[in-house]
Amino acid sequence: MTEETKKNELWEWTKVLLIAFGLAAIIRYFLFTPIVVDGESMMPTLEDGDKMIVNKIGYTIGEPERFDIVVFHAPEQKDYIKRVIGLPGDHIEYRDDQLFINGEAYDEPYLDEYKEAVTDGTLTEDFTLEDKIQRETVPEGHVFVMGDNRRFSKDSRHIGVIPFDEIIGSTSLIFWPMEDMGFVK
Repeated sequence: MTEETKKNELWEWTKVLLIAFGLAAIIRYFLFTPIVVDGESMMPTLEDGDKMIVNKIGYTIGEPERFDIVVFHAPEQKDYIKRVIGLPGDHIEYRDDQLFINGEAYDEPYLDEYKEAVTDGTLTEDFTLEDKIQRETVPEGHVFVMGDNRRFSKDSRHIGVIPFDEIIGSTSLIFWPMEDMGFVK
């Protein structure tokens, strides 16, 4: 192999690697990124240490949907994973462990396991949106989020509503540990 051929081959490999790293950076920054669940606030849906993929597609151009599991920048300078309960314009209320949105009762099947285990009251304490954020409805450009482990979750009941521009994306795919791999609801 001549010196010229070695230089050309090295240059070709360098270009391939630069393109690969560039594509990986674009995918991670704009489309998908991994995240590790830190804490028990989303149990039983998500376990501490679950590794998930955050889908950023749609959150740069659209709005979250009710009951999406989203990742957002919290006021404590860290990222939280919570479930969207209230959308802009919604009135939220809990009575006797039942979610009411704009006066209509909503089922939350992802809470059934924890509700059955509670023997000393309710899983979710009674409250109205006015009690928690001093407003009748979720403001435009914001969502009201809650963790599935209602008794042990720091969420919109404590930190207020979340602006759309703080939402990184939604997540529903666990990729590690292998035995838990799959989509969550």
